[in-house]
Amino acid sequence: MSTEVRIPQIGFSTQEGTLTEWLIADGGKVEAGKPLFTLELDKSVQEVESPATGTLKIHAAAGEVYQVGALIAEIL
Repeated sequence: MSTEVRIPQIGFSTQEGTLTEWLIADGGKVEAGKPLFTLELDKSVQEVESPATGTLKIHAAAGEVYQVGALIAEIL
């Protein structure tokens, strides 16, 4: 069973964000609650935590803009 990793809704007006950096490499081990990636919004850069423990499978490239809710990775 995998857990989807999506661009989160941060604040009321956020509609998109730039995935600035993956903090864990593709295929790396992740732990729930630990920083997984950084997301740049209009006024800030946020570290986003992993929702689950497992192996990261990245679907989205860093440096690109994604809509809130976009699937960017899975944790297997």
